[in-house]
Amino acid sequence: MATETKIDPMHQFQIDPIFGQLGPNNPFVFTNATLWTLAVLALITGFMLVGMRRELVPGRWQMAAEGLVGFLNNMVVTSIGPQGRAYLPWIFTTFIFILFANFLGAMPFAVYPGLHPFTVTSQFTITGAMSVLSFLIVLGVGFWKHGLRFFSLFVPKGTPFVLKLLITPVEFISFAVRPFSLGLRPFIAMFAGHILLDVFGNFVVQGINSQSAAGYAVSALSFLFVAFINALELLVGAIQAYVFALLTSLYINDAVNLH
Repeated sequence: MATETKIDPMHQFQIDPIFGQLGPNNPFVFTNATLWTLAVLALITGFMLVGMRRELVPGRWQMAAEGLVGFLNNMVVTSIGPQGRAYLPWIFTTFIFILFANFLGAMPFAVYPGLHPFTVTSQFTITGAMSVLSFLIVLGVGFWKHGLRFFSLFVPKGTPFVLKLLITPVEFISFAVRPFSLGLRPFIAMFAGHILLDVFGNFVVQGINSQSAAGYAVSALSFLFVAFINALELLVGAIQAYVFALLTSLYINDAVNLH
């Protein structure tokens, strides 16, 4: 007899307490989101410690770390100029954190029942906070270097006065929504991909439980979709990390060079 299963693709994004309250009068709890954030930080720390050994004959990890730093350094210098190296630590931090968080959340394993992989970048509070920090850096650099002349960023040079009255508000709104769009992009990409994986994964289970030829065919087809989407998520995860870092460097470039 076939058993009914309920598809709940949103359950994987639920933040649940693991160890309960940290104290009798402490409202803070240790959650699954905290656990996987610490796991991401631990992986990044391990990767960088191994990659920074500076051996005479570089190993694979050292070459990977140096290649990653060199890749981002070239991107920053191309986007901002030689003075862009001052902002490389933050851009590198955003890139490697989003990359490792996306990859870890896509791994098909569970530590303990209820502690399935949790993609921290599927929470807008994480990507949104990173984008706000990037935006604050842009504002800080812009006003520090140019003072009130930073507002000229919203007024294109050589534009007739009448057009300036129309273009300036549009430019200001476009600038103001940057932190929202910057954080929304990786959040939506991971959120949508994980929902698709959960839905097709449930199709696999339901097709097998139906114990029919059509059900088995649906399960096989759904399994192929799961494998394809999982591979696509790894690619999208890397692309989103790159796009976040690239847009951050371009926004900083606007503040530094004030085009």
